[in-house]
Amino acid sequence: MNEHDSSRIESLLRSHDLVRTDDPAKAGLIVLNTCSIRNKAEHKVYSTLGRLRGLKKRNAGLVIAVGGCVAQQEGRNLIDRFPMVDLVFGPHALSRLAKLIETVADGGGSVVDTALSENPRSLPHPAGPNGQPAQATAYLAVMQGCNNFCAYCVVPYVRGREHSRPVDEILAEARDLAGSGVKEITLLGQNVNAYGKTLPTAPSFASLVRQIHAVDGLERIRFVTSHPRDFSDELIDTFGQLPKLCEHLHLPVQAGSDAVLMRMNRGYTRMEYLEKVGRLRSVLPAISITSDIIVGFPGETENDFEETLSLVSEVSFDSTFSFMFSPRPGTPAARFDGQVPEPIRRERLARLQSLQRRITLDKNRALVGKRKEVLVTGASKRDGGELSGRTGCNRGVNFKGRHDLVGRTAHLLIDGANKNSLRGTLINA
Repeated sequence: MNEHDSSRIESLLRSHDLVRTDDPAKAGLIVLNTCSIRNKAEHKVYSTLGRLRGLKKRNAGLVIAVGGCVAQQEGRNLIDRFPMVDLVFGPHALSRLAKLIETVADGGGSVVDTALSENPRSLPHPAGPNGQPAQATAYLAVMQGCNNFCAYCVVPYVRGREHSRPVDEILAEARDLAGSGVKEITLLGQNVNAYGKTLPTAPSFASLVRQIHAVDGLERIRFVTSHPRDFSDELIDTFGQLPKLCEHLHLPVQAGSDAVLMRMNRGYTRMEYLEKVGRLRSVLPAISITSDIIVGFPGETENDFEETLSLVSEVSFDSTFSFMFSPRPGTPAARFDGQVPEPIRRERLARLQSLQRRITLDKNRALVGKRKEVLVTGASKRDGGELSGRTGCNRGVNFKGRHDLVGRTAHLLIDGANKNSLRGTLINA
């Protein structure tokens, strides 16, 4: 979601005749779009602001703006702590950003806009300098906010309550993206499968996916992030019925212990999660399932953690994003008894990640010798002379090929695997 917001901020500023520079020393405006989902992300903001102090001293006209979730969380405290910050704006203020910057530039002093709206406006989709999206893939936000209030999560406090965009508005944006060359759309929401609940006709997320599937020119559809509690049988069925829906699902489990899941206020049990995974694999056996896991949640015992390890083995996730529990301001879990000492959290995280690395490598190796359709997204980060793309099951693949393949689907023979990506050989031009 932050990548999506950052692209929209850049597009908005470009439409007001601002040009991006990669050299902060040349900038007249620096915008930090921030995340507060974990303590580490929040502290990156503070360290970056510390480094910007020198630039502000050398260039008094430089405007420094902080947006996103840390801005929403801290508000004017950010300016009190970092007086060189000129503007603090929350996620719901993106549509007002140009006016806010103008106020600061005109000498209006520091500005804070962290109001949460019941009906936040959506910016138009990001476009390149010539009015065209820069890549074959794009994000499309269908909703924002969350009503779940998981005990550890700051999202409802900094992104607000759930709000779904109208179906017609989303479909118009999807057609616009497809018409300008986008081949793959990722539908976004903090709890994307709760889509529609705030709309008068209460359309289901599954029905929205079906309508986007009918958009001409689109080849692939993905969506993130799903809450297991709201993952309906109707949505599960779409994986077996819609060819454009990629064979990949990110379904955060967070823990494998019922006791921990209850303290987290996740609203499902271990068995209910496993049943949903089983139904998904019954309709699409080849589906790739990834997840999020929190290690060391308050009160987590060694037995609780062992249950998480056993669930990871049982599901055999293709990959996981795993983190030590990080207390977030204002969340119930920050005040819970039974905080797990950091050395224990760190040791458990290492064990979990070691297990997942083995599973991921085994799954990658199982793809060697198979033919895969890969949407080519650009130059490889590993080797500038190669191309990179992504399979429908969300594996990155590096291969040698012509640059004119970027933005197109290529057929590759997978002939190599490592822990993070695959290698392939082009078998069609």
